[in-house]
Amino acid sequence: MAGIVAVFDFDKTIVDCDSDNWLIDELGATHSFNLLLSSMPWNSAMDRMMMEFHSEGKTIEDIVQVLKRIPLHPRIVPAIKAAHALGCELRIVSDANMFFIETILEHLGIRECFWEINTNPGFVNEEGRLRILPFHDFHNSPHSCTSTHCPPNMCKGLIIERIQNSIPSEENKRLIYLGDGIGDYCPSLKLKERDFFMPRKNFPVWDLICKDPLAIKAEIHEWIDGEDLERILDKMMHELHSQGKTIEDIVQVLKRTPMHPHIVPAIEAAYSLGCDVKIVSDANMFFIETILKHHGVWDRFSEINANPSCVDEEGRLRIFPFHDYHKSSHGCNLCPPNMCKAIY
Repeated sequence: MAGIVAVFDFDKTIVDCDSDNWLIDELGATHSFNLLLSSMPWNSAMDRMMMEFHSEGKTIEDIVQVLKRIPLHPRIVPAIKAAHALGCELRIVSDANMFFIETILEHLGIRECFWEINTNPGFVNEEGRLRILPFHDFHNSPHSCTSTHCPPNMCKGLIIERIQNSIPSEENKRLIYLGDGIGDYCPSLKLKERDFFMPRKNFPVWDLICKDPLAIKAEIHEWIDGEDLERILDKMMHELHSQGKTIEDIVQVLKRTPMHPHIVPAIEAAYSLGCDVKIVSDANMFFIETILKHHGVWDRFSEINANPSCVDEEGRLRIFPFHDYHKSSHGCNLCPPNMCKAIY
């Protein structure tokens, strides 16, 4: 799936609510936040609330624990992992903030799935206070978008244009954009006819599209929840095959997978010392075997536990769950339904 760039919104797309509202409500500051919104932009109000929390004695760990409890559809993480395993280039364009997004993605074990995150800066300063700043500094250098749908701190359309311009024309990549909010409308207008737009049905961006569906050049595939996302990812794999991409095309991409130069020597050293070296991974057997053989360390592993994969009679790569969750759950509620590593 090297020809696909999938761009996700975060709030109400990856997580099932607005992460800012989730934190504010859970920490009992809804009224104070609403008062601030009457006199300043959302992004500035969030930064002010972080100052208030700090002055009240709330710690970064308090914030982290709230973020770890954020609601999430159970099929979102498996869908993202599957897209990453299939070679999709995953990115995030979100009006949340870097601290919230990275904290949640790391908790879910999918931070490494994303090649790039475009969002408002969020960081802990020297005083131990969380700062949230605008992506576009609208005080000193406002963005040039004139759309009434873009807030002053972020135009997602400009970000999509930058992503499009960064892709060499010879790579012929297609974009899939997934979003739900008003701010996701501007980037949808930047997509080309060969791209895909996945608006969340019955959310604000869907309402805007319904008013003038012909304004969107991309092919529209509305979705409702995480199960729809999984369905679309399977469609993407079929799209890859229908474009004539061969198994050898996939192999050549896998051989270019980034790897730290000391990893292979470390594996060789462990093996030479008599260690029984094994792998437990939520990737898939075809990808793992291809990469390990390319680096000459396939035979160093006595066992590999990963999602099964095979090339079917049509020449298409198939990837299956390690645990067949449709028929028999592994019983662990901390892990994705396709694999619980603790069992092994």
